Amino acid sequence: MPRGDKSKYTDKQKRQAEHIASGYEDRGVPEPEAERRAWATVNKESGGGKKSGSGRGKAVNHAPSRKGGKAGGAASAARPAADRSASAKKAAATRKRNAAK
Repeated sequence: MPRGDKSKYTDKQKRQAEHIASGYEDRGVPEPEAERRAWATVNKESGGGKKSGSGRGKAVNHAPSRKGGKAGGAASAARPAADRSASAKKAAATRKRNAAK
């Protein structure tokens, strides 16, 4: 089996990776990087592709999926309120300008 072959993954794992990748792409991550991150998350959660055989199952760990959401916003919270306010005003002006186009 060549490196990167996804044949040993379940349909559910493939759907999960696709969903995670689309979320990254929505946030502006390039497609190859989004796919790499998505499969890394699936591997971390489920231990990789599922092999056949009785008693070879392993519990799924959802911590890697939660980690991304928790990590977000920490850098913003560490900035002074004046900086955050200035960023918000700039973003609002940009949205207004883009809506006018």
